[in-house]
Amino acid sequence: MSALFLFLVLLVTMLVGVPIAMALGLTSILTLTLFGQESLAAVALKFFQATQNYSLLAVPFFILAGTFLTTGGVARRLIDFANAAVGHFHGGLSLAAVVACMLFASISGSSPATVIAVGSIAIAGMVRNGYSLKYATGVVINAGTLGILLPPSIVMVVYAAATEQSVGRLFVAGIVPGIVLAVMLMVAIYISARRLKIPCVPWGGWRNLVASGVKAVWGLLLVVIVLGGIYVGAFTPTEAAAVSAVYAFVIAVFVYRDLKPRDVFTVLLSSGRVIIMLMFIISNAGLFAYVLTTLQIPQVLTHAMASGHVAPWMFLLTINIAMLIAGNFMEPTSIVLIFAPIVFPIAMELGINPIHLGVLMTVNMEIGLVHPPVGLNLFVAAGVTKMSLWDVTKAALPWLGILFVFLALVTYVPILSTWLPDLAFGPDPFLN
Repeated sequence: MSALFLFLVLLVTMLVGVPIAMALGLTSILTLTLFGQESLAAVALKFFQATQNYSLLAVPFFILAGTFLTTGGVARRLIDFANAAVGHFHGGLSLAAVVACMLFASISGSSPATVIAVGSIAIAGMVRNGYSLKYATGVVINAGTLGILLPPSIVMVVYAAATEQSVGRLFVAGIVPGIVLAVMLMVAIYISARRLKIPCVPWGGWRNLVASGVKAVWGLLLVVIVLGGIYVGAFTPTEAAAVSAVYAFVIAVFVYRDLKPRDVFTVLLSSGRVIIMLMFIISNAGLFAYVLTTLQIPQVLTHAMASGHVAPWMFLLTINIAMLIAGNFMEPTSIVLIFAPIVFPIAMELGINPIHLGVLMTVNMEIGLVHPPVGLNLFVAAGVTKMSLWDVTKAALPWLGILFVFLALVTYVPILSTWLPDLAFGPDPFLN
């Protein structure tokens, strides 16, 4: 009865338009008041304890780094480098947009930030060179989802905090799937560009490639610093986030000088708004997870799954369907915070690798970013291109099929997610 009340109130509050953070908090407090034995003082304590996780300290730093990089001229230099490398192939500017999204995703950790930074430059460039606005927008919207799959991914940090997993392992686990998705998109672009007879950009020569690479090197070095530092043990992922924020500030203000010192306060204010909103969601989600544990909902579901002899493949399919449905109503961080406490114990009981589960959930979040009604990438692209939300949605849909094929691949070929972290860090201790 208590579980039914919990999920019913949550569903009703979201359907009537209550913000997700308020819906989670209100649902948790009502359920504890009616069915629990805890006092409101304990509720307040759990609300604050939800953010007292060391891994979560990485979130504000990565957001700050991404804001500095988006505001500065890093994205433009990365796009110039990508154009010089692959722009002369069929669909070259679209291929370059995918490469630029990969590079920028690897230093920002945010999908909407990737779409803003790359889309504001790449879409206009593609249109000037004979691409349709619809085609160019669809490519960037879907390629921008790499922002939450390739490290450093904010969604993976949140999953790690919710399930007590290694952030470093999750970061490394996203590399191979991210490359696979990028290759799938690039193959589709190359085939469609030949069929549509989209004009090629002339090859600029090796000198142009080297020159653009030199200009972009300061941005590219951030990838080496973050991942290299984690891999060799120079610092933890949380410390890497702090290093990336300071590094992004230095190159934006003092190296590239695209950001004036007087603009730093604006960047801090913009980042602060996002950080406060996200941490408020995390606090309420932590309270929701506490209610789930108090009512023993995960334990009951785990027992039901185990006694019902549910096959792992069926459980993974159920997760995909549930999270794809949730993607119609909520943004990625909220979905992870709600689902992770429920599905993680069941996955452990069924012998599913927790790192594989984290990558699987992240890929589901990618798809949620590119379909209505709350796909953040759609709203961001609409703002960049000045197109209507309906037109942006139609531009993104033809490419969405690639993401679904990729989801099936990641779901049932777990080695894509587990091979590299096992190689880098050894076997997962959770499975021993």
